[in-house]
Amino acid sequence: MREYVIVTDSGSDLEKSLREQFGVEYFPMRCIINEEDYEADLDWGHMSAHDFYQMMRDGARARSAQVNVSVFKEGFKKILDEGKDILYVATSSKISASVNAGMVAKEELLKEYPDSKIIVIDALRVCYALGILVIRASELKAEGKTIEETAAWIEENKLTVNMEGTVENLKYLRQAGRVTAASSFFAGLLNIKPVIIADALGRNFAVEKVKGRRASLNRLAERVAESFVDVPYQRLFISHADCLEDAETLKEMIFEKLGKTLDVHIGYVGCASGTAVGPGMISAHFFGKKVTLNKED
Repeated sequence: MREYVIVTDSGSDLEKSLREQFGVEYFPMRCIINEEDYEADLDWGHMSAHDFYQMMRDGARARSAQVNVSVFKEGFKKILDEGKDILYVATSSKISASVNAGMVAKEELLKEYPDSKIIVIDALRVCYALGILVIRASELKAEGKTIEETAAWIEENKLTVNMEGTVENLKYLRQAGRVTAASSFFAGLLNIKPVIIADALGRNFAVEKVKGRRASLNRLAERVAESFVDVPYQRLFISHADCLEDAETLKEMIFEKLGKTLDVHIGYVGCASGTAVGPGMISAHFFGKKVTLNKED
């Protein structure tokens, strides 16, 4: 069996310690802040996470851009030249066009490397939901699964990864086109916090409205408990956009609703997704009941 490398992109939010632990590589998206172009560095090499979100609080306009084809070709080629195959688990195509760029690079390179394998998967997930799926792929590889077996498992199970989140304000998601137009009415209601999920097509939907921040965190914890499934590879990750105290509160609320404590990883929403969600975003990511479609109004 040929060795293979598992890669992802900036949408996974997997910081260096996790990438090193699970042997994962990533290709960077771009982050544009007030028209200055930065690499969407998962390790915050250009500025701290706090400074990034503070800039947004202060009115900076931020947006992200996909991984371009040339970046994929250069990175893929290095791996292929080492005699290894590639499994790329990508940010949802409803969130980023990076998966399409990865497919273009794949098709071009396979003409040059006809005996190699490059598998590209649209994970239909983003942030730590994508991250824990990538980690699961790494675990399967460590168990001796072939690249085809690992890819098949990811395809079959990617919709069991749940994301339950809320934001301080929907304006960032609206500006980035990351929620349906029908959902944007939440933003105009005084102190109403939306509950946002990712559906089976990888789209973000505001599915409930809750009055007040603490109540919204409590509702997230309830929804986690309702969907949580005790599988042996379960992981619970909480991401936050510069609101660590709220992340700790959500963790304790989840423990209370589940009736048990768990190992929980808490980390920042990376800048690629942060440009769209804005400061104050918080979400829980875990393996649970298979997610379904949501109908647009």
